[in-house]
Formats: sequence, structure tokens, C-alpha cells
Amino acid sequence: MSPFRVAPTCTRIARAAAQHIAKREMSNLSVALPTVNKFDPPHRLLCGPGPGNAHPRVLSKMSLPQVGHLDPYFLELMEDIKALLRYSFQTKNEFTIPVSGTGSAAMEACVANMIEPGDKFLIGINGYFGNRLVDMAGRYGADISTMNKPWGQVFSLKEIEENMEKHKPKVLALVHAETSTGARQPFEGVKELCEKYDCLLIADCVTSISGVPLHIDKWGVDAAYAGTQKALSCPPGVAPLTFSDKAMKKLMGRKKPVANWYLDMRMIASYIGGPGGGARSYHHTAPISMCYALREALELVKEETLEVRWARHQEVAEGFWKQLEEIGLECLVAKEHRLPTLTTVKVP
Repeated sequence: MSPFRVAPTCTRIARAAAQHIAKREMSNLSVALPTVNKFDPPHRLLCGPGPGNAHPRVLSKMSLPQVGHLDPYFLELMEDIKALLRYSFQTKNEFTIPVSGTGSAAMEACVANMIEPGDKFLIGINGYFGNRLVDMAGRYGADISTMNKPWGQVFSLKEIEENMEKHKPKVLALVHAETSTGARQPFEGVKELCEKYDCLLIADCVTSISGVPLHIDKWGVDAAYAGTQKALSCPPGVAPLTFSDKAMKKLMGRKKPVANWYLDMRMIASYIGGPGGGARSYHHTAPISMCYALREALELVKEETLEVRWARHQEVAEGFWKQLEEIGLECLVAKEHRLPTLTTVKVP
């Protein structure tokens, strides 16, 4: 008999002994075995604002063997993810990473790292997520000013400049794609305003990345965050984030530490931010399987190309809008500012 084989009799004896010990120990448990439902998720066509259905190729990658979060292969994989994210964001920012968490974690990472107590922070509110930025910023001690528009509308460049002249913010935040309304905020000209008023620019791109034209560098965006569960067709769990050199300079020059240990991007930069797979230091255990999923989702973007992907979303959305009109339904957002990735309809 092979020294690595266990005789059937020995196996039965061991099993019986284990059951005896388990019964004896059950009397020490204060919580009994729960009665739960059978684990069998139904198949749904997800048509809400998110999450959407994940691409089959993306789901399949999540079942691949895991490696360690400091394994050389994982660090190489991270460099590929960062390069692919730069393409999707249309940026050359060195610090472009997936945050371990959903889009809200990347949103809070922007606020926590870009804001110090007392910083003047101007936030555009034309939907739910502008209000969320206000909530987060207040928790980090920002001196908050807001500019407001009815939900479904966007800010004109003149309105933005008037508020910047009035409030003189250090940081301006605009929601590029407002998930609660389906409105797309124009960014043309905002870069020049931020240069004029020496102001950092934050953009919420959760519902726009890969589905709507997005040009982080061209628009002068300093800090941007996105989600995976919308146009990227990936489950939620990691969130794209990018900081410009100007944003990194502010981060590294902070007078006080970032008030959120988990989302402190100075610390995370030494873990997954280093170029070329260089020396890393441990910060947290990255979600390996979610990174596999994001890698495949970004590969699909690369294969299709952004131009084709943007055009596909626009074409499908316009066909949908036409059919809504034919049955007498009206969209909330004016067509020139409507997101092709998310449609809101007025209730009759």
C-alpha cells in the first residue's frame, strides 16, 4: 500500500471520532446551525441603473485559480490593469488604479485624499450623487459650497465660472454622468476655468467610463473615479481611480494624514502604484478574483476599441429613445445632455 493512502477502516474510524467530538462540542455553542435557503441565484435581465449583467467572459475569469496579492504574477496583472484603465480613462496619469471596493469607495477616496480640513470645496448638485459628495466632504472637514440645478439638467460654463468667482474653491467636483437622472455634464472649457482659479477638478465617471466619450487628460480632470458594474459589464467590487500629477502633488504635500486609513492613496501607492512591478509594501489584501474580472472587462474594451464602443452605446440608446417616444413616453433629460448608458423616463 502506498504510504500516502489511508486505509478505508482508518478513514471510518477517523470520521466516527470526528463526529463524536463534534456532538460533544455542540453543547458549548451558543448559536445553533441556521436554517437557510438553497443557494441558487435566479437568472435576471438587469435593466436598472446598476449593476448590469456581467459579460460571460468576465464571470468565467472569476473562477480561475487565485494567486497571492504579492505574487509576481499578480503584480504583473496589476500593471496590465493600470495600462488598460489609462486607455479607458484616456489619460497618461501614472497613478491609475483599481480601488478595492465599489464605486462609492473610489468616490470617497477622491474626497478623502484631495480634501484637507478647511479646504474650500465647490460641488455641483444636479442629482443624488452630488449630494453624496457633500455628505462625504463634510465628514472630512471641507468648507463646502454648492451650486444647484434641477435634477436632469446640467451646468453651463457661465454658471460654473460665476460660482468659482464667488467661492474661490481649492477643489471643484462635477458629476460627469449622473446615475440618478441620466444627465451628462459637459466638461469642455472647465479645464481653463480651473487653471484660471488654481483649482483641482474631480469628476464622477461611474456611469460613463467606456460607454460615453471620456477624456480625462484633454478635459484637465485631476481626480476621477468610476464603477465597473455599468458600461464595463463587470460585477461591482473594484473601482477605477486616477490622479493627475497635480493631484498627487497635493496628496503628497498634505499637512495632515488622510483621515481614512483604508483609502489612503499614499499608502496604496507603495503597494500597487509602483511602475513596472517594482518593490511593493503590503497595505491590504487585494480582491484577486475581482481583479481578474476587471482585467477581462478591460480586455473587452480594448478588443472593441473605445470609438466603436461609444458609437454602439449611442446607436442602441437612440433606438430605445425612439421606441419610447412611439409609445408616448418622454425622457427626463434633454437629448443633447442625455446619457446613452442610462435612460430616465417621466412617469405618465
